[in-house]
Amino acid sequence: MRAAAITVSSSRARGDGEPDESGPRLEALVERLGGELAGTEVVADDREAIASRLRHWADDGRCDLVLTSGGTGLAPSDVTPEATLEVIDREAPGIGEAMRAASRPHTPNWMLSRGVAGTRGSALIVNFPGAPRSIDQIAAEIEPALTHALSLLSAE
Repeated sequence: MRAAAITVSSSRARGDGEPDESGPRLEALVERLGGELAGTEVVADDREAIASRLRHWADDGRCDLVLTSGGTGLAPSDVTPEATLEVIDREAPGIGEAMRAASRPHTPNWMLSRGVAGTRGSALIVNFPGAPRSIDQIAAEIEPALTHALSLLSAE
């Protein structure tokens, strides 16, 4: 299984602030799933740029799994879900619902996350929140479902 990890953050893309911590958390998830990391990158909060990179990794990069972190909140610049919905063929709403449910014990703001998941061809695209701690909490809950989804998609 080939995978890519995209951090969505305008400040990180400019090189401002602290080093990216969410990308390495996504990389660790890929490793736990037994995948090969095809690439990682940081992209600004720009709908077209995000959609372009999702298409790249799913199509040209032949990734089975494309994970994003960041851009899933309510701020005007948070456009990762819109970019994802633009490029997927089929939504997997249960994954987004499970991610929010997994966050509920950890934050009173769990319902504000808008991350989505879906397929583009045989690739699964999943939007995680940008907080590294949230990635770990959510991943622990959805790893079995991701493994099963990837198995189903590779059999098509």
